[in-house]
Amino acid sequence: MKILLKKKPVNPVILEGFPGFGLIGTIVTEFLIEHMKCELIGEFLYDDLPAMVAIHKGKLVKPMAVHYSKKHNVIILQTILNPKGKEWDIAEAILEMADKVHASKIISVEGVASHALMAKEETKLFYYGDDKLKKLGLRQIDESIVVGVTSSIMLRRDDSVCIFAETHSALPDSKAAAKVIEVLDKYLSLNVDYKPLLKQAEDFEQKLKTLMKQTSKTMDESDKKYMSYLG
Repeated sequence: MKILLKKKPVNPVILEGFPGFGLIGTIVTEFLIEHMKCELIGEFLYDDLPAMVAIHKGKLVKPMAVHYSKKHNVIILQTILNPKGKEWDIAEAILEMADKVHASKIISVEGVASHALMAKEETKLFYYGDDKLKKLGLRQIDESIVVGVTSSIMLRRDDSVCIFAETHSALPDSKAAAKVIEVLDKYLSLNVDYKPLLKQAEDFEQKLKTLMKQTSKTMDESDKKYMSYLG
């Protein structure tokens, strides 16, 4: 597992949001890639994850890619693959890339489950690693269990910054993702237009539902074929 870069930004911020609860990170990264008109500058190279690509609106969507906004000097990592079982390898590749470009910080976006959160209640946001986020209305997270790529990065990089959005559903939560985007806009001075934000987030939610459904179906069919070979 490694990351191949066509361009090498200097001292960028790296933003990662891998598939997780509520698909918060996936929706956030997808929205920002399109809104900030990022360019594709690299991709993850691997031979131990499902061989799969998606096609959306006639265009190829790489399953794990690296995008870059020169204007804001932000690298955004995008994936539509479930990285289960490869979290350490992926984190190692991200950290190696971060060292090569001398990244100023790595920001991870995650959804956290809340059974107490009602559908009509305001989404609560929490943070880890940078008290500046407290001034933006986030609460410091005191008790939680973090898993996946984000936890692997946290264990290997002491200055990790994390933003957690509380969500009550395992389904894509565009409202919670929109709140995260609003915070990232202020935190990184991205100048996001808030007016169409929620509508666009809902559009991305539908797109991601379709992509993730196709991904799951493809992997299930692949597993069935594999089992037929064995049987």
